[in-house]
Amino acid sequence: MAEIEERVGFVGVGLMGHGIAKNIVEKGFPLTVIAHRNRKPVEDLLGRGAREAHSLTELAKNSTMIFLCLTSSKEVSCVIEEMRPALAPETVIVDCSTGDPTVTMHLAETLAAQKVYFADAPLSRTPKEAWEGTLDCMVGADDATFQRIQPVISTWAAKIVHIGGVADGHRMKLLNNFISLGMGALFAEALALSRKVGISVERFDSVIRGGRMDSGFYQTFMGYALEGNRNAHRFTLSNAYKDLKYLESMANDATVATPLASAVKNSYAAAVAGGGNGPEDYVPHLADFVARKNNVG
Repeated sequence: MAEIEERVGFVGVGLMGHGIAKNIVEKGFPLTVIAHRNRKPVEDLLGRGAREAHSLTELAKNSTMIFLCLTSSKEVSCVIEEMRPALAPETVIVDCSTGDPTVTMHLAETLAAQKVYFADAPLSRTPKEAWEGTLDCMVGADDATFQRIQPVISTWAAKIVHIGGVADGHRMKLLNNFISLGMGALFAEALALSRKVGISVERFDSVIRGGRMDSGFYQTFMGYALEGNRNAHRFTLSNAYKDLKYLESMANDATVATPLASAVKNSYAAAVAGGGNGPEDYVPHLADFVARKNNVG
């Protein structure tokens, strides 16, 4: 690829995207954003030097590199389809969502036909790290595309791992989320059982915290169980369930039996079906659904 002075477009300035976009523009890259249903992050970014596009077509025409931070592969596909006629050759699209690897491969192949590059660069950690520019990022892209997007990703990620080719970032992110969401399901059941047999949340925590089972995930999860902080771990139950369905599909395609993944998925499915599908129903709240199911007061 020839050297290009990047003009960055950004779609999805929500919970994670706002902080990511903030770091991109503050660290010197020209940034164009598009209106979000919540105007507050858009206005904040405009105040930091970004400009606003009034359509996806306008954003595509004014960008050499476009970051997408959306909820699912379905939304990513819809946005790309709308932008496609306006995408110039050599444009790079970087999907930071947690996506379905099969869809990711299809999008990359479709875009390659018009000489547009595609990379998947899902992220981990929380909105706090997004704002601070210290996220973890796992990238699926060919070597040349990775070299091109790395300087922009480094504005918002402290740890960047090039996993492999297109869709490998999404594959790794699903594995990462399986582990973390599996921990969440274990914590939720352990807390319910602990309370049922008369061990308080505080006593439970005093044993786990600082020991081998402690982790950053545990600490944010317990921010709700201990302190009632609903925003301690802002990852929705519905997104967790979506990611576990993607993982199940990946396992099916690979002909790998994953009974534990199925059990974890079903735990989140029960919570979502039981009313935990709102925008502020987060993973630590799984403990409430498990407790109610087991008549734990």
